[in-house]
Formats: sequence, structure tokens, C-alpha cells
Amino acid sequence: MSEYVFNISTPKLELHFEKSEYMALSEESKREIKSNFLFSRTAGAWVSRAKFPNLYHAEKVAEKLGLKNGGKVGEALTFAEQMERKAERAENRAERYESRAAKSQNRGEQLQKPIDDMRGDIAFFTQPNVNTSAGRAFANRREKMFAAYKKGFEEFKKSEYYAEKAETARQTAQSTKPTDKGFICRRIKDAEKAIKQQQENLERSQERLKQIESGTEFRNYLGELITAEMVANSIEKTEMILDNEISKAVYYHQCLEELGGVEFSQSNIKSGDVIQVTKWGTCKVVRTGKVNATVQILVGGAAGSTFKVAYAEIEKIITAA
Repeated sequence: MSEYVFNISTPKLELHFEKSEYMALSEESKREIKSNFLFSRTAGAWVSRAKFPNLYHAEKVAEKLGLKNGGKVGEALTFAEQMERKAERAENRAERYESRAAKSQNRGEQLQKPIDDMRGDIAFFTQPNVNTSAGRAFANRREKMFAAYKKGFEEFKKSEYYAEKAETARQTAQSTKPTDKGFICRRIKDAEKAIKQQQENLERSQERLKQIESGTEFRNYLGELITAEMVANSIEKTEMILDNEISKAVYYHQCLEELGGVEFSQSNIKSGDVIQVTKWGTCKVVRTGKVNATVQILVGGAAGSTFKVAYAEIEKIITAA
């Protein structure tokens, strides 16, 4: 049955229909699908490029195609599980690229082997073309060998390209588990800010739903009537976003604890302290705040510059004020 579903595990929208149905679509519809979806052989469906909660355009395409809403499939993953899956996919990509790099390297060597084997045979390289049956056969053979030799360079370039892609994928796999305390603290701060915002949105939506159910009418900016079903759907989406942000905050708090937590704060960092800051080296504390400390760089090309650092980025106190 032709339908679209929301895969909670991904979390993306999927379009499910037969190939014959896709082929029967207009060129405009095909362009809209390709613009918002990518075909996945693993899922056997067109999977949205965007993730929740940015699925507005993908949903509009599905509705425009007249597909039935098949609801939700899959199970929600914690943020930690999402990061593990991301690392696993990146690792698999790296292995595929490394395999392709090795194959291209091998093909390049095979293509250039006939010429390499002739190294030292001066006559082979200097013999002029002779317009006889044997001479033409030799010239054709030599030209094919040179052509293969040139193709070998193309294979070596492919090998380098795939090797670079593999390295990038490896870095992605490794970077899914952050080790920079400053980065982690910023992600915690972002998540906590988002949690507060979504909680406020949830409270407003719940209050609006009560008012609608009691007879109050609301309209959107287009003048269209806002129904209880629309608000209920909004509440459901807000709850999903809220759950993910809470899961994200928990994940980064765990990462921070694994790195030893935050040792310094406004209670033990004072103005005038000379400290060691991650990435910036030796700095002097200008003033302290509840969340950040303002410091001045003492050494290096940026010496004299002042900026704010998170307490988590302070590695040690070199000299107390």
C-alpha cells in the first residue's frame, strides 16, 4: 500500500510505494521527491533528507502525492544511542572507502605493470613504427600499453580520493564522543536552554488545547481555524523534541563526568590568577562570573587579547593571585 511513515529510530519520513507507481508520476512530482528525499535500498523506501523536527516540506510532498499517513514505526533512540549509531555508520563508511582505495591501487598497479616490466628495454621505447604487419602489430600493442599506463594514474587518483574519504569517516567516528570539556559544557548549556523553551511551548499548547475544548476559537496567521487535533499534534511533536533534548543533556553530562567533571568555578578561580587554558595556553584572569571567566592571553601571537572561557576549559592554576 502506498503510504508515508515517520521512522522514530532515524528520525525521518519514509515514502513507501511500488516502482511502477513512481514511474507513473509526473516529472514535477519526481523532482519534488528527489529534492526532499533520497532512495534507501536498506529501507526499501524514499527517506527524507531532513530529520525531525524539520520535516514540514517532506510532509507536504507526501500529502501532495496523495499517500496515506501510515503513522509511526521503529523505536525512539536515546541521544547516546544516536551517537553510537552515527559512529558505527561512519566506521562502516571508512571500511568501504578503504576497500575501494585498495582496489583502485591494485588496478592502477596492474594497468602500469606491462610498461613497468619493460623498464631497461631501450629498444621497446625507441623502436620507430614500421609500416609492416608485424610493425603495426607491435605499434598497436605498445600504444595500448601506454594507454593502460595512463589509466593507471587515474586509478591511483581514485585510490587517494577514497583514502581521504576513509580518513574523514574515521575522524567522524572518533569525534562522536567529545573530549573537549569546553565544547561539552556549551552543548549542555544549549540543551538546557532548549529544554526550558520546549517546556514553555508545551505549557502554552496544553493551555490552548483546554481553551479550544471549552469552546474558544483560535486562528492562524492565514485566518484558518486551529483545531484541537492540530494542537494535539503540536503537543506530541513538542514532547518528542523535549525528550531528545533531555536525553542530549544527560549524554553530555555523562561525557563530562567521564572526563573528571569541572574542577574549577567562581569559588576557586580569582581575578589575577595565572591559569592554563585549553587551546590558548597561559592566561591571566581578568574577572570571574557564574558561568565564564574573562581572561587575557599572556603568550603567543594573540598575547594581550581578552575573551571569555568556560571554567571547564581551565586545566590548572599556574600562579594564584
